[in-house]
Amino acid sequence: MTDIAAITAAAERLKGHARRTPLLESPFLNELAGRRVLVKPECLQHTGSFKFRGAWSALSALDPKVRAKGVLAYSSGNHAQGIAYAAARHGVPSVIVMPEDAPALKLANTRALGAEVVTYDRVGGESREAVGQALSKERGVTLIKPYDEPMVIAGQGTTGLEIAVQAAELGVTTGDVLVCCGGGGLTAGVALALEAHAPQMRARPVEPVGFDDTKRSLIAGEILSNDRPSGSICDAIVTPAPGLLTFPIQQRLCGPGIAVTDNNALRAMAQAFLRLKIVAEPGGAVALAAALYHTDDIQGDAVVAVVSGGNVDPAQFSEALATLE
Repeated sequence: MTDIAAITAAAERLKGHARRTPLLESPFLNELAGRRVLVKPECLQHTGSFKFRGAWSALSALDPKVRAKGVLAYSSGNHAQGIAYAAARHGVPSVIVMPEDAPALKLANTRALGAEVVTYDRVGGESREAVGQALSKERGVTLIKPYDEPMVIAGQGTTGLEIAVQAAELGVTTGDVLVCCGGGGLTAGVALALEAHAPQMRARPVEPVGFDDTKRSLIAGEILSNDRPSGSICDAIVTPAPGLLTFPIQQRLCGPGIAVTDNNALRAMAQAFLRLKIVAEPGGAVALAAALYHTDDIQGDAVVAVVSGGNVDPAQFSEALATLE
């Protein structure tokens, strides 16, 4: 179980290891959105993603003797890199199960960080969970899931602790906090942190159109799955369904979900670069896309958008910049 005590403990373990990313603001983005937009650039975090927070939290919480045997994770890329980097800094081996169709840059980066990469056929319906469980048993290593893992959720929740403090310093204590959402680890962690330290702020999951399982699940009151495993440029946050651990937290604490188009994700990538000089991948830009292009779905004079995923294919980045021409 993850609670505010677990998030606070994770923050202590992350001191000196994770970056405290800032809250950024641009008058141009404020004008475009019609309200203040405060951007939390987790693309500046180690490995380009908030995923490092959860990875370090989970590894650092393991018994040293257990950790020394090594860890295993399955991921399309960002959790993979977070685990690989955290494992390398702990001096332990890591095995990462990744889809064959994952972005080449993420596959290469994960290997470069010292991990052994094992691929699986996502498009063909092969289960990463089954592959990961089998390898974990065979190798005798600890499986660290990408979102349905208490210590991972706790680590991601440290993002929310920072938002609560930083937003208050900028005079913002009410409003929505838009979070790029796959399985819900970041959304759930941020929601728990806000409940404790900024109760008038509300986490809201943001997903790509066609892969909005969390949005639909919140409406239905039960976990619903996506119809297909891939097909969006927002690959980093395409997951089968909300997590069994994360969804109850989202049900209790989150506001309605928002689904954005791939094109608006690209437009948000371009705006982030043009106005804030930060680089985010499509899946990591969906929260900013919601802030800029779904203004009617948001209430209040200010909104916080968590931006993540700095591993961008150059061709994809060029496509994003072309949306503003």
